[in-house]
Amino acid sequence: MTDPKDIVEVSKDVELSAEEKKWKKWYRTPFDYIRLLTSADPKPFDYGLLLTGLIAAAAAGVPFPLVAILFGQVIDDLNSSTCDNSAHALSAADAHAYQSDVNSKILLIVYLAIAQFACIYIHLTCWTLAGARLAQRLRERYLRSLLRQEVSFFDSMPAGEVSSRLNSEIQNIRNGTSEKVGLCISATSFFITAYVVAFIKDTILAAILISLVPAYFIMSFVGSHYIEKYSAAMSDHLASASAIASEALSHVPVVHAFSANARLEVKFAADLVLARKEGIKKAVATGVQCGFMYFIAYAANALAFWQGSKTIADAVRDDSNASVGKVYTVIFVLVDATLMLSQVAPFLQIFGVATGAFRKLREDMRHQSAYDGTCEVKGEFPDIQGNIEFREVSFAYPSRPDRTVLKGVSISFPSAKHTALVGLSGSGKSTIAGLTTRLYDPKSGTITIDGVDVRDINVRHLRSFISLVQQDPAFLDRSILENIALGLINSPAAEHVPLKPVLLSHELAAFVEDIRRHRTKDILAVAQARGPEITRIVMLVQEAASLADAASFIENLQFGYATSIGSSGNLLSGGQKQRVALARALVRDPRILILDEATASLDSQSELRIQEALERIAGGRTLISIAHRISTVRGADNIIVMRDGDVLEQGRHAELMARKGAYAELVALQGLDKAAPKNGEKDVEKAPKAITSKEMSTGSNLSVDLPSESDEKAVEERGEDDEEAPGVSSERSLLSIFKSIGPLIRRDILVVLIALLGAVVVGGAFSAESVIFGNTVGHLSPCNSESSIRSAGNFFGLMFFVLAIIEFFANFVSWSGFGFVSEKLLYTVRVLSFRALFEQDLQWHQSEDRTPSGLLSVITKDGNALGGLSGSIIGTILSILINMIVAVVLTHIVAWRIALVCLATVPLLLGTGLMELRILSAFEEKHETAYSKSVSIAVEAVNSIKTIAAFSLEHETLSSYRRQLAGPRKETTLVTLHASFWLAMTYFMGNLSYALAFWWGSKQIIEGRYTQTQFLIVVMSLLVSAQLWSQMFALAPELSSARAAVARILNLLDLGQSRTLHPPPDLGGRDIEKSAEAKPPPRAAGASVTFRDVGFAYPARPSVPVLHDLNLHIAPGQYAALVGPSGAGKSTVISLIERLYTPTAGVVEIDGRDIARLGVGFRDDLAYVPQDAALFDGSVRFNVALGARPGVEPSDAEIDEACRVANVHDVIAGLPEGYDTQVGPNGGQLSGGQKQRLAIARALVRKPRLLILDESTSALDAESEGLLQEGLERAVRGGGMTVVAIAHRLRTVRAADVIFVVEEGRCVDRGRHEELMERSETYRANAVLQMLDAGGV
Repeated sequence: MTDPKDIVEVSKDVELSAEEKKWKKWYRTPFDYIRLLTSADPKPFDYGLLLTGLIAAAAAGVPFPLVAILFGQVIDDLNSSTCDNSAHALSAADAHAYQSDVNSKILLIVYLAIAQFACIYIHLTCWTLAGARLAQRLRERYLRSLLRQEVSFFDSMPAGEVSSRLNSEIQNIRNGTSEKVGLCISATSFFITAYVVAFIKDTILAAILISLVPAYFIMSFVGSHYIEKYSAAMSDHLASASAIASEALSHVPVVHAFSANARLEVKFAADLVLARKEGIKKAVATGVQCGFMYFIAYAANALAFWQGSKTIADAVRDDSNASVGKVYTVIFVLVDATLMLSQVAPFLQIFGVATGAFRKLREDMRHQSAYDGTCEVKGEFPDIQGNIEFREVSFAYPSRPDRTVLKGVSISFPSAKHTALVGLSGSGKSTIAGLTTRLYDPKSGTITIDGVDVRDINVRHLRSFISLVQQDPAFLDRSILENIALGLINSPAAEHVPLKPVLLSHELAAFVEDIRRHRTKDILAVAQARGPEITRIVMLVQEAASLADAASFIENLQFGYATSIGSSGNLLSGGQKQRVALARALVRDPRILILDEATASLDSQSELRIQEALERIAGGRTLISIAHRISTVRGADNIIVMRDGDVLEQGRHAELMARKGAYAELVALQGLDKAAPKNGEKDVEKAPKAITSKEMSTGSNLSVDLPSESDEKAVEERGEDDEEAPGVSSERSLLSIFKSIGPLIRRDILVVLIALLGAVVVGGAFSAESVIFGNTVGHLSPCNSESSIRSAGNFFGLMFFVLAIIEFFANFVSWSGFGFVSEKLLYTVRVLSFRALFEQDLQWHQSEDRTPSGLLSVITKDGNALGGLSGSIIGTILSILINMIVAVVLTHIVAWRIALVCLATVPLLLGTGLMELRILSAFEEKHETAYSKSVSIAVEAVNSIKTIAAFSLEHETLSSYRRQLAGPRKETTLVTLHASFWLAMTYFMGNLSYALAFWWGSKQIIEGRYTQTQFLIVVMSLLVSAQLWSQMFALAPELSSARAAVARILNLLDLGQSRTLHPPPDLGGRDIEKSAEAKPPPRAAGASVTFRDVGFAYPARPSVPVLHDLNLHIAPGQYAALVGPSGAGKSTVISLIERLYTPTAGVVEIDGRDIARLGVGFRDDLAYVPQDAALFDGSVRFNVALGARPGVEPSDAEIDEACRVANVHDVIAGLPEGYDTQVGPNGGQLSGGQKQRLAIARALVRKPRLLILDESTSALDAESEGLLQEGLERAVRGGGMTVVAIAHRLRTVRAADVIFVVEEGRCVDRGRHEELMERSETYRANAVLQMLDAGGV
């Protein structure tokens, strides 16, 4: 169980101190980085890792400068040998003495290399573990801080932004806080030790070269400031783009139905263009920083050689017998120190990006919530009776403070009474539900429960007594049993307290897996074997499901209560979701029950059964119901009528009818003012049992979003292999990867060639340095004259300075060029990935356990990995490879005997590096799904934040998140130990190669085969190569994650139809499929729809038919209605009309053409209004315009007209910015009714020939529905469009030209309303239950 202290406590790392605010941003960077390392409540073990890693890394930098002293002594020996050789041939005794002296020093070098290996291994292990643990802690802390926030915090935070933070930002932080920190500390330690040695050996020369330090610091601080600045801006734009993709992936059917992917792509690409712009700036800043780093290093070398030559010349002139080895030691150690420091260049950018990512996370984490819904109750609290009172309450949503939703409302909800709220859409009814559960706090006034201000009651304690059923219920991606049981987690009942440990653990999930594995529906028998707690939970869930009229359809599913309901519950139809949500609310037996349009998506008979059940259990509890169907609240003890945030009147039904006020008008609009037939009850009893007691959940479409039949496949996949990669394969050969990336960068080939040239120059410059270095040391030999030494010092010092200038421009060109190409490539693959995702049909999105957040990670996480590989890292690797080639060629020309022996060690270097890559790749591949699913949990929590808050599921969500990451967390230590060993071996092999080179080279010099200059050129070339090889494999984690990421991206792109960005499909014209079909010109008349012997079974369950020989015909211009019980197959019909699926038998025709043989262009004539109005984060204008035909931009007049017909224009006009008002993520700034009307306007702006309405008025009040109905009738008459409507409110289909009664996948009757009332008992029973106008009956 989650420790509440963990959640409530705000650690010091998320507080912004006053002192910090005084610092300029670029000064704060290193301090923020230190805060990052110690953030998110580290444990003593974490501090121990940091301390041990710091000490070991510092120690790892010490041995090599000490080796430089030995090298200096070897140089003295070689100088003596060379001078003697030039004077006369060495005797065997002298040669042996020289060799013995060199061998003893080489042996010391080997010992120091062994010590360094131990230190490197320790610091790599410590820092890698520390980075992994920090990433895990930040993941939890970030999610924990989000769950602690009030609901209003999420009004402007799309779930896609959370995905971006948990994917990209956390990965950036892990990259910047792992083994690279140790390597940088080691390089710094090397640098400092080198100066200590240099000062001991030659104070004057070392003092001159100390100018390197301030130059490096200035370069580092200024460069990091700009890199971090641009990284942060880029991160914001990527988060916005991610939010768009997340919403679109959550509403794939709507995107397909409107061919809206092109318009959404434009919006998605617009954010990516801004991100690309900032990314290019970052690349240029990195190029300048890296160029200056190399310039400083080589310019210092020039100064060192010039000054060193003067010192040696003076020593020769004065014949002081000064040791040239001392001067060499100083020069050598400082040259190598600058080389080591230059290796930090690729890491500085990574550290800057990590710091910027941390700041982004910290902004959210340090946000102080108005209340903490995660805080546990301390001490005893009085029981709540449920008397609720609003006193002069005014309220405006924080995201729209200038629009008052409630205006001084004073109402009461007495204990143990039923109070109903009715009124027009947007009148503030749902706001009252939110204020009662304290999802929001009032702007003014007070809300009391039992006389106590709700702000004085612990929020978690308050919510434990309240159950809320929302208009659009949200669920977690788990089984039905688990979702209903979530209602028990915060239950105050004493009998439920012992169940909480089980509910917060993995036991219930394991129990569900048992049910699926055994394929049994006798869950009580299995539960009893698992203990009394599980048994009690199952019994409570079954009882609640029965009360909510959900038991029958649940038990008919193959896995029963163990059936998964999918992401956001989209494996269930709207009616089934509402029943499961009601069961979740009832399972805790709440003191206060709030129903916000809780039965809007149910047919009348299901609604009647639920109403009867609620009446039976209503005794002793406060019941607040919000409804548009007044027939459902007639029996309430008090009915409150609202409009525009005011209370117009209140009283019982009879009293309000007698007043003939606003309530009576609503009743008249719904046709409830006349008495129902007295035989109504009898008619209900005559209704067929197949309709009243059995719902075809197993054989019907559950929703246009996703069919219930696909739940089996999802369940089986999740149960059998939790580690299977979700959605997109990561299998692809390296050759195929390179072949596929080539065409993507062809447009920027000139920049690539320039960057390649820069990388070639950078790689070749290392060998050029070796040539200059070897010649300089050779010419500084005391065997030469004073003037020769001074001349050589001047010349080669100048050569080093020229090399510094070349290196500056080469590094700038290479880093900037590859960064530019990387950002362009990233933009391209992200846009093409987005496009490819929406070119796949609905079945693809719903198969192989694909989820919106899992597919989103291909754009965010995988794109991020590709960016790292294709930018700075690829330039670094290329430079290393070029250096290796140049070094091999050069050394063979200069001294092939020495070069051959040195090159023999290259396979060892390669082998150790490849072993590290293999280990990291295996770990990445094994656990990629766990990370993806953990992000899905977080995204799901944000999308369902009102449900999470209302039922106090914060602890449970965090527990699930932790369990999902338990696998990678357990293996992290073992993998780190293995990978760090091989990386340390890479460095160790480099040092041993150097020792071998010195031993073998000295042997060749003593034998007179080569000169000291030749030897030093070879050794320095291969030394640099060996160290650079080690550096390349330090980038192995990025290479490992990037390879799989690139493979997934390219495999996704292969599914797409187009790889050209201009123009995007559907924007400049038609997509490939559309343009290929011979399509007749649009016709003004409505479309005809025909189903000929259509049979259908969802691909996941081909043996369970959904539709059976269905025959329908809808003539052009007809208004056709589909009615029947929830789950009868009505939404399946719509799915087939939209060709979201293809029938397994028979033919679906539009205008006499089989749509299975057409491209998707036929959808241009169709418009679809889904049951749950799917809106996108953007303006009202943008959302309405999404409905326009592909390639057509609707004018303001057309948008205005569509909104007037949909009866939403006046609402929009009253918004602060009118049609430019932002609707928020998923349209969260609008009420349910407003969202539905906007969705209807989106459909109407298309001017379709066929309009499809799926329960499109379920969230509307009677007046809005009536006005909308009139508008639709005008649109139908004026445009001649055909309308197909699904509705449970028979009032909305009474005027239909033809009504089809669908039961169990068959059309059992058809006709006009009057005809069906005569001959169809089912239809008549539903009509009576809704108390329709007797005159119409």
